[in-house]
Amino acid sequence: MWEIQVESNFRVAITFRDIAMQSGRCQDDYIEVYDGPPHSSPLLGRLCSGSFPTYISSSNMMTVHFHSDSTYTFRGFQAHYSSVPADDNTTLLCLPDYMHAVVSRDYLQSQGYSAETVTLNDRGCEPTVTSREVIFNIPYNGCGTTREENNDTINYSNVIKITSAEHIIKRKKDIHLHITCKMLENTWVHVTYVAEDTVDIHENQFGRYDVNINFYDSPSFSHEVHNFPYDVDLNQILYFQVNLNSSDPNLVVFVDTCVASPDPGNINPAYDLIRNGCPRDSSYSTYYSPYSHSARFKFSAFEFIGRRRLVYLQCELAVCRLGDYSSRCYRGCSRRFQRDASSAEEKVNVVVGPFKLREGDDQGGKTDEAE
Repeated sequence: MWEIQVESNFRVAITFRDIAMQSGRCQDDYIEVYDGPPHSSPLLGRLCSGSFPTYISSSNMMTVHFHSDSTYTFRGFQAHYSSVPADDNTTLLCLPDYMHAVVSRDYLQSQGYSAETVTLNDRGCEPTVTSREVIFNIPYNGCGTTREENNDTINYSNVIKITSAEHIIKRKKDIHLHITCKMLENTWVHVTYVAEDTVDIHENQFGRYDVNINFYDSPSFSHEVHNFPYDVDLNQILYFQVNLNSSDPNLVVFVDTCVASPDPGNINPAYDLIRNGCPRDSSYSTYYSPYSHSARFKFSAFEFIGRRRLVYLQCELAVCRLGDYSSRCYRGCSRRFQRDASSAEEKVNVVVGPFKLREGDDQGGKTDEAE
C-alpha cells in the first residue's frame, strides 16, 4: 500500500502506464485507488488491465492499494504521480493547535462579496482582514469546531460563511466553505533531539499531531535535560516524558513500542525496550502522569557491542480519544492487538536521541569491579 501525500493546498494526480497482472474481473489481482486514506475515503477506481487512466484527488492525499492472491507472477504495474495546484481562492493549513484558513479578497470581489461579510458560525471568533486576505485561526476546541472520529482519522470541522451584504432583498446565494482537518492514523512523525527538541511537522489538510519526547534528570520530572548529546553513565537510569501538543483536551497518548539502535536512520541492529505495550527490557517501567497529553517511562542506559556509544530510540506512540476504552491506549500489553472499528487513533513514530556513554565508563557508573 502506498499513501501519497503532497504539499498543502495541492492535489495528487496519478497516471497508470503499464499493467500486467492476472486477468479476470479484478478479483484476484487488482489495484485500488482511494481519494485519501483507504478506510474512510471514496474509491476512485479499481483496475487490473485495459486502459491506463489518470486519477486526481480532491485533497492533498491519495492511497494506492495493490492486492494479489500470489497464485501467479506477472510484471505488475507502473504508475507516475505528481502534485497539481488547487485553486488559490482558499487555503487551509492544519497546525498543531488550530486550523489556519485563508480566503482571498480577490475571490470575494469576483463573486460580488465583501470581506466584512465573512464569518464563522461563532461570530465571536473574528478574522484578521488584510488588504489581500481574510484570515481565520480556528482552535480545535472552540469557535464552533466540531469533532468526529472514524476508522482512519480524527476530524475537526468548521464552516466559513460568506453572506450577501444586501438588506431588503438578495439575489446571490450565501457561500459556505466547509473546512476539515483530518489527523491521520499510521502517521510517521520524526522527532530528533537537538537543541530544543523540536518536531518536524508537515502541515497539510491531512494533518499530524505534534508530539515530542524530552529527557529528564530524575523521577520527579521537574528538570528537563537540554544538553545534547546527553552524556550518561552505563546503567544510569534515564527518564523520558512524551508530550502531545494539542488544543483538544479529549485526547490521550500511549507508548506502544520503543526500539533502540546506534543509528537514527537504521534500526539494524535493534534492541526492543517495549513492543506492543509489553516491556521487553527488565529495566523498563512506566510512571504515572497527571496529564492525559503526556506519558512517562524510564530504563537503564546501555551501549551496543563494538564500542558504539551513541544510542537512539524510535518510539511508536498511539493517540486516542480520552475515555475510549476500546482503543489501543487503554489495552496495555497486547501482542495481537486489533483496533475496534468504532475507535479512532493515530500512530505516531518519534526518533529520539542520541544519548552517549561517557568515555572510560566500560565497567558501568553504578557497579563496583571486584578484584
